[in-house]
Amino acid sequence: MQYARLGRTGLEVSRLCLGTMTFGREADEAGSHAMLDRFVAAGGNFIDTADVYTAGVSETIIGTWLVNQNRDDVVLATKVRFGTRAGANQRGLGRKHIMAECDASLKRLQADYIDLYQVHMWDFETPIEETISALDDLVKAGKVRYLGLSNFAAWQIMKAVGLQRAGGLAPFVSIQPLYNLLDRELEWDIVPLAVSEGLGIMPWSPLRGGWLSGKFKRGMTKPLEGSRIEKAEAEGWSENWTDYDNERTWATLDALHAVAGETGKPPAGIAIAWLLAKEGVTSPILGARSVEQLEATLAASDIALTSEQMEKLDGASAMRLPYPHSFHAQQRRR
Repeated sequence: MQYARLGRTGLEVSRLCLGTMTFGREADEAGSHAMLDRFVAAGGNFIDTADVYTAGVSETIIGTWLVNQNRDDVVLATKVRFGTRAGANQRGLGRKHIMAECDASLKRLQADYIDLYQVHMWDFETPIEETISALDDLVKAGKVRYLGLSNFAAWQIMKAVGLQRAGGLAPFVSIQPLYNLLDRELEWDIVPLAVSEGLGIMPWSPLRGGWLSGKFKRGMTKPLEGSRIEKAEAEGWSENWTDYDNERTWATLDALHAVAGETGKPPAGIAIAWLLAKEGVTSPILGARSVEQLEATLAASDIALTSEQMEKLDGASAMRLPYPHSFHAQQRRR
């Protein structure tokens, strides 16, 4: 396993991060602990969760595992925004909710501090000034070491970062966005912003819920029975069959399988290796329902794609540039 600094910090994290949204849902406690053990055995030290994952059960499962580990060997990330209970002040990024939920996360995790505390999405009802002030207080209190954000638009990131800088507050050091071969929109604004401002990028859904796992190939007319894509289609999740059943997806999968064949590596590993080679990316977040699924992605940090293979994947998955990016690209060539 390789390691990198998270953004412009001194924090060393494994180039792969273990996501735990399946803990307590598709994976029971024993299965979740087995994945954690396998990840650490492979050299991983970066674990990501959220208070809302299985209504706090994911954090609880991590906590029962963490008490038997050396806490300083683990870089633990969690998130706040959506909450675990219904009612007033039980969600959002207001000071009251942030403070209460941080304490609740620490209790579930059986930990004295959180390495990376991330806001899960922009709060349209709470002033960002209130949010970043509360987060700064958590850092000063020693409950949180670093701050991150997830699912923010570029203007929201820049506003928050600018206000932190102007006020001398603890800064955001990372972003956690949707990013994979099929979802590359953030390359237009968010990636350049992250690189400019020194924010480490932690992509979620690097396999797009299974689309890039190797199980899907051109010619298929419906999702595999029992797959996440089948469930996504039935329940309206964002990686559903209808939204991705198009020529660009099949061309991307053609290229993915071709590169996998050239290298002798699994398609899932190739998809994650592509991400690891992209500018600004620190640690893609691996999601798995079992140790067997995790194994298919763990080797990604050791896969080195050639420039020709990167070009093949980039070309097949390329997206039409919107204005003003199309205009900028045209002028840059002159």
